[in-house]
Amino acid sequence: MKSQVVTFLINCPDQKGLVAKITNFFYDKGFNILSCQQYVNSIENSYFMRVRLNADGTIISKDQLENSFLELADPLHFSWSVHYGDKKQNVALMVSHTSHNLYDLLERFREGRLDCNVKMIISNHNKLRHIAEMFDVPFYYLPITKETKEEQEGQIIQLLDSNNIDLVIMARYMQILSSRFINHYPQRIINIHHSFLPAFQGANPYRKAYERGVKLIGATAHYATEDLDEGPIIEQDVKPVTHESTPQTLKIIGADIEKLVLARAVKNHLNHQIIVSGNRAIVFPEAGE
Repeated sequence: MKSQVVTFLINCPDQKGLVAKITNFFYDKGFNILSCQQYVNSIENSYFMRVRLNADGTIISKDQLENSFLELADPLHFSWSVHYGDKKQNVALMVSHTSHNLYDLLERFREGRLDCNVKMIISNHNKLRHIAEMFDVPFYYLPITKETKEEQEGQIIQLLDSNNIDLVIMARYMQILSSRFINHYPQRIINIHHSFLPAFQGANPYRKAYERGVKLIGATAHYATEDLDEGPIIEQDVKPVTHESTPQTLKIIGADIEKLVLARAVKNHLNHQIIVSGNRAIVFPEAGE
């Protein structure tokens, strides 16, 4: 195997000897362990591990590694995935009217702070095309109505699949995705929204928050599921506000928090730091990478 970092994500029932068995396996195959992160959920008797390996000097192929690991994994009832550092993920951004998340992500991508290929921007409005042109990213304008929703989503799926998209980021795409769409990309769609939900749904949430006199505002990034805005939470953050805040200042503060939360969630996903268990996301911190 060429010199690269290999990341394994492992989830299984908790049992004795797991660390020894897993680390000995990688030692026997000639890997050097760069980091090994663990979490045990004693309530559910579940074990989670993220292990990063240096492949320098190994002579095993990817197929041989995975087939060999299966022999260890099956008897121990592992759910697992492996990710190779030589594969850069392809990303699609979906937006509607709002630009702050789009600008922020594109800037981070351009600076190399998010390791991926931005293949396209998809929007149901033409308003943000100039941003795509500014960053030289293909822009696809696919308007939608209630009558054309199924056809429009079919066009998007075709675009995503034909470009081998690994991750879809809803950077304020203000449409509800169908179950068919979401289930086509399980744990591969990240959404962002303000953290008022479910209290202040619908239009003008910051006006409603102002009227209610909230003292905290924030944002939530999560994987999209069939249950609207209730998928596994990847990242959240909040900031205190006071009675002096206006609906406009609340909106500005909220946008700033959204940018940070969404960027962290995307980075966690791209770095293979997340294991989804039921409707919970186990998010390992960066381990010196």
